[in-house]
Amino acid sequence: MVKITGVTFKAGGKVYYFAPNKDMNEYKRGTGVIVETANGAEYAEVVLPLGEIDESKIIPPLRPIIRIATDKDKENVRRNKERKPEAMRITQEKIEKHKLEMKLIDCEFAFDGSKVVFFYSAPSRVDFRELVKELSSTFKTRIELRQIGIRDEIKMLGGIAPCGRECCCSSCMPDLKKVTIKMAKTQGLSLNPGKISGLCGRLMCCLSYENGYYAEAGKQVPKIGSEVGTPDGKGTVVNVNMLKMQARVKIEDKQRDIVTYHDYPVEQLKFKRAAKPDRDEKDEDLGEEIKEILD
Repeated sequence: MVKITGVTFKAGGKVYYFAPNKDMNEYKRGTGVIVETANGAEYAEVVLPLGEIDESKIIPPLRPIIRIATDKDKENVRRNKERKPEAMRITQEKIEKHKLEMKLIDCEFAFDGSKVVFFYSAPSRVDFRELVKELSSTFKTRIELRQIGIRDEIKMLGGIAPCGRECCCSSCMPDLKKVTIKMAKTQGLSLNPGKISGLCGRLMCCLSYENGYYAEAGKQVPKIGSEVGTPDGKGTVVNVNMLKMQARVKIEDKQRDIVTYHDYPVEQLKFKRAAKPDRDEKDEDLGEEIKEILD
């Protein structure tokens, strides 16, 4: 086991592990620290003061926490944040000047002021060599431009999701998880892209939260359209509720020409439980999902 301290560089961001130094007893949640990264010294906040983790779960090398941040360090971080709006304005003007097809998303100043990183999205490759030259001359520092995808864009900008809450990716999800159309099918959701897509136009991240439960519960309930045995005779399943583990069954009495619907707990039904899915469904991206739905 290795002693570690967990820190994050952004609120709600991914937690990174660092080796604690001699000041480890002074670490508290929210304590500002200066850590050594591949890009040099950076400011971060402690989210896990002190813990232990198996050495096999650490990607070497385990970089150290240099020291606890001083008031001067915090002032430097504050100034960098204040410079951001003006930097974004200037860069946007230069993008328009060069008529580049790119959307400026965000920018970050390195803690030590050695560089400025601009994040952008674009439909295709962009020749921004002249733009970089002008920005380097304007800011008197090294300039780096990084192209990001639509999901990363929403993660940076944030927003209100269709559920009415802040987007998971920008509030409570450190890493973007892979989400597939199979998850929506497993949970019995509508395959209307407008109902299962987030602000980014991709499948909603929250589909992955309960997928494990629905995948397991799906093996314990009968398929819709299948014939099952009930305490009142044989019938056809028309709906299943995997949260309550109930099934709605249509029972036809042909002699009296009567059709009735009853809800039964799954344990009262007789049917063949599936050990495996009916077919091996491949994961598809959103483009394939929409094509499949429209077809």
